[in-house]
Amino acid sequence: MEQTKTVRVPHLGGIDAGYQMPAPYDASKPTLVLVNSFTTSSELYSSQYASKDLNAAMNLLAIELLGHGQTRTKQENWTYWDTAYMNLQVLDALDIKGKVFVLGTSQGGWITVRMALLGPDRIAGIIPLGTSLDFESDRTRSLSCWDAPKLLTPNIDEWTTNDSTSDFVPSSEYCNFLIDIGFGKNCPQDARQFWVQTIQHSYTGDDGRRRIRMAAINLRDRDGLHPRLFDVHCPVMWLHGTSDAVYSVGNAEQEIKLFVNSPDARLIVVPDGQHFLSFSHPREVNSALIDFVRRCNG
Repeated sequence: MEQTKTVRVPHLGGIDAGYQMPAPYDASKPTLVLVNSFTTSSELYSSQYASKDLNAAMNLLAIELLGHGQTRTKQENWTYWDTAYMNLQVLDALDIKGKVFVLGTSQGGWITVRMALLGPDRIAGIIPLGTSLDFESDRTRSLSCWDAPKLLTPNIDEWTTNDSTSDFVPSSEYCNFLIDIGFGKNCPQDARQFWVQTIQHSYTGDDGRRRIRMAAINLRDRDGLHPRLFDVHCPVMWLHGTSDAVYSVGNAEQEIKLFVNSPDARLIVVPDGQHFLSFSHPREVNSALIDFVRRCNG
């Protein structure tokens, strides 16, 4: 996390946006924006930062969502649309030129779509990973997706208080729940320890409680994107693992068909892939990314 920097952008009256670039920016290459999953950070993409082939083909720029990592704003209420606006402003603030692609895991997946809708002239293609583009609906639950209201509401209720919470830290039970559904129950012990420490460090004290609460409210209560997918005109490559514990392949198979105006919308199913697919199957993800960006950049 020592590699994470911040840049100031004007949205919401001012945001210090946390970002990470593993290599110096090269204007001759396309840029891939990486958007992390719920209550993780830009460190989610450490396997991508370490890939020589991926770095040779494109610039990597991970941007941490509102409520995540080192991103901070004085506003206590915000939505995923605000993160999408922020990300586009980060591109401007860092003077990123040329073609820009966006990859997002889980909640990052619906940020990719929002960025394509808000910045159609900037975004050349999107890569959702292990996501759903609906709200947390009965339809998705009928397709074996998780029950977000049931699972998140107790945490939101616990984190909602007028009392001072200077000693707040997310419980180890919460951290391990997130790791189990995201990285998999067989997540290596060193990775599990890293993410427990990272999550607890990111959300300490009263400020941490407020940020994790709002992040959870956004996840549970977000708006669906189905009617807006008609307006996505860039290529879409959706990667989804068969062992995803949150959103199902069946849901992805239905939703990829809603990109009716995309010139190329395809779903790639990764056997045994976890919800945080770039972590569980980095080789498959990295290879697909290079092929997709080269195809769209040709």
